[in-house]
Amino acid sequence: MTMERKFWEEEIETMSRPNLEKLQVERLKKTVEIAMGSKFYAPIFKERGITPESIRSVEDIRRFPFTTKNDLRSTYPFGIASVPLQKVVRLHSSSGTTGNPTVILHTKKDIDEWANAMARSMFATGLRDTDIIQNTSGYGMFTGGLGIQYAAERLGALTVPAAAGNSLRQFKFIQDFGTTALHCIPSYATRLATVFREQGVDPRDTTVTRMIIGAEPHSEAQRKRIEEIWGCKAYNNFGMSEMCGPGVAIECEEQNGMHIWEDNYIVEIVDPVTLEPVPEGELGELVLTTLNREAMPLFRYRTRDLTRFLPGDCPCGRTHRRLQRFQGRSDDMMIVRGVNIFPIQIEKILMQFSELASDFLIILETSEDNDNMTVQVELAKATDDFKLLENLKREITHRLKDEILMTPKVQLVGKGVIPQSDGKAVRVKDLRNNH
Repeated sequence: MTMERKFWEEEIETMSRPNLEKLQVERLKKTVEIAMGSKFYAPIFKERGITPESIRSVEDIRRFPFTTKNDLRSTYPFGIASVPLQKVVRLHSSSGTTGNPTVILHTKKDIDEWANAMARSMFATGLRDTDIIQNTSGYGMFTGGLGIQYAAERLGALTVPAAAGNSLRQFKFIQDFGTTALHCIPSYATRLATVFREQGVDPRDTTVTRMIIGAEPHSEAQRKRIEEIWGCKAYNNFGMSEMCGPGVAIECEEQNGMHIWEDNYIVEIVDPVTLEPVPEGELGELVLTTLNREAMPLFRYRTRDLTRFLPGDCPCGRTHRRLQRFQGRSDDMMIVRGVNIFPIQIEKILMQFSELASDFLIILETSEDNDNMTVQVELAKATDDFKLLENLKREITHRLKDEILMTPKVQLVGKGVIPQSDGKAVRVKDLRNNH
């Protein structure tokens, strides 16, 4: 009787810290050599005396400047490329709703390595070649479509490229094909569950046993709600187009933090203001350097995502460090009456109330030179019980005040009142005079 395989790539995933750092140094040298072909990085390397030979340890990464989204926009479309365009086989880009989009280029090897990293991630959540994986991400410039597709095929699973939207079709596919795993954003997971109930089917009675969720910040309470609604396990997945897409970090079956694949990235956590490393275990901004990419390596890329390293070893046996669930983004932070607030703090409180649905909207307005916050949240079920609604509103307001140190106005609205988008959920509408 053969023992079931525990790892996708055991040697890499269980590598000792000294050997992992040795591999990182080797790959950083190679990445510097490749990036010397970049019009953007070559002059920076020359000015700072950075050559492959000058890299001796992982700490040498601090000799590199930070790269930002603005750098990608200002060099649009191909200014950071490190290889000739004839070696590039695909590009992905952000929506570019403000200014130029960010464009990321991939060689054939880059696509191959990306597919492997995400297949490794899927394997870590318990997915196997016996699964039927339905992907509800868009198959265009957004990386969640093709990134998951190639990885699921690499895993050997039967893949349903359902794409985004059309919830009745998603419902039919899950029912007809016996889908065992879903990839979707958290807000869509709850929306799709509503469609099932409208069709007279309890999501817990489907064949879905696993869900990979990500692409928008979500609280532990939101994840627990998704698991309860669907009667399945939901694994937090982190990816961003600048790094490749999905497959940068993921929770294993232990669900105690996301393993970030350190053979592909040098990982730093810095103070978003001073840009100095934060003490071990403290919250800061995630900064990533690619180690396994040809077309467009990025050095010390500021992700704007706020997280911390989790201490200790993971019982799963993987040695790659774990990141705590993201607390939000440094550029998502709202400053209201001098108080720093993240949308995820508000979500965390709202998810504690079973009377509430998952959709909410934070509205910021100015009145008589004061900032005011209104939190609109949908009720799970319609009710005319005025006393119940008033008590609920009072308790929500009280708990929000304890969490965010200011008193918002709470509005309870019916299901479907808050506008929905096919992409990431819009959580904040800032209508203040200074915006």
